[in-house]
Amino acid sequence: MMQMKNITLAEDFYLLGIVTAPALQKLLFMLFACIYIMTILGNFMVIVIIIVDFHLHTPMYFFLVNLALIEILYTTAITPNNLKNLLQEDKTISFVGCFIQMFIFVTLGGSECVLLGTMAYDRYVAICYPLQYNTIMDQSLCIHLTLTCWTIGLMNSLVHTILTSMLTFCHNHLLRHYFCEIPPLLKISCTDTHINELIVFLVGGSVIVGSLVLTVISYVYIIAAVIKIPGQGKRKTFSTCSSHLIVVVTFFGTVIFTYLRPASHSFYNEDHVISLVYSVVTPLLNPIIYSFRNKDFQRAMQKILISKLVI
Repeated sequence: MMQMKNITLAEDFYLLGIVTAPALQKLLFMLFACIYIMTILGNFMVIVIIIVDFHLHTPMYFFLVNLALIEILYTTAITPNNLKNLLQEDKTISFVGCFIQMFIFVTLGGSECVLLGTMAYDRYVAICYPLQYNTIMDQSLCIHLTLTCWTIGLMNSLVHTILTSMLTFCHNHLLRHYFCEIPPLLKISCTDTHINELIVFLVGGSVIVGSLVLTVISYVYIIAAVIKIPGQGKRKTFSTCSSHLIVVVTFFGTVIFTYLRPASHSFYNEDHVISLVYSVVTPLLNPIIYSFRNKDFQRAMQKILISKLVI
């Protein structure tokens, strides 16, 4: 039977090359608290505006609502505990709490991977088959695609969480990371982790690489179609696609570097910076890239704000 113990998190950020003096910890607390608040407010605003404005009730914005919800839950799964650890000397997390955190985080991460691929496919249909777009991307298909994203993320996380929880962990339980994630947990196991590493590579890799391949193929067809667009339309579409591709490359690149390599490799300082990118930076950037830079969304936001001011 699994023994319930506490796992100490090496939260002091010295693995990021930062001296953890009390004053610096307070500075980091304020920085990450601001990022967290901005992330929550930005993504929450995206959800509210899309729900309120009837003109945004399209497949693209339906997927954006799900992305914003994922980002809110994604960052909430780890940031509040990190903020607490920055202010306290006791940086422990319970054994059960650690695996709950990992389960939620991996579920949302997997769901986001598949959702980004789905959103790329949606843009492919919209640009390459504009006259058939509403017929192909009907409400039923959108709901089924979204449920598929969440289900794949959930099942992927369930497999990894169960297998990781069956491992025996060393007596010191020192987790050299700032939240519970698969690679650092495998690193502190006293038992053989080759099966776990193989499952991460095969199952997790299928989710990550499969979503990336769908995204890349979709954007290849999109770019090929955009090249044929004359004048300003080409520049506008290229600008939108390039912004989306920046998010995709950043997210998938950092996730692949973390999960698709042997866990036996040393968990270097760079890994913590990379984890910050997909766990903190990407949830903040997604609403800016996908929504706030979109003119239709900007008009809807202005209309709602003006109506509130008039009232």
